[in-house]
Amino acid sequence: MYAIIETGGKQVKVVEGQEIYVEKIDANTDETVTFDKVLLVGGDDVKVGVPYVEGATVTAKVEKQGRQKKVTIIKFKPKKNYSRKQGHRQPYTKLVVEKINA
Repeated sequence: MYAIIETGGKQVKVVEGQEIYVEKIDANTDETVTFDKVLLVGGDDVKVGVPYVEGATVTAKVEKQGRQKKVTIIKFKPKKNYSRKQGHRQPYTKLVVEKINA
């Protein structure tokens, strides 16, 4: 059984026991998070939501909070003596999907 959930403005396909990385969620390590924005539940019996499947939830456990590798942004204009260098690290939450309730 699998499900497609919406979190952080993105859609993620999840299966029980899978580790996923999503946009940062305000939860501590070892807490349980419940997603109620389930767009589709697949398997033997497919349920498609309009826009969400009623009564379907996905529970996941927060494994860790972290930040991704640095992305370097460089702005440069030739012959104008202009250059800027900037870095960015996007925060994320690592989750382990425990159960899909459909």
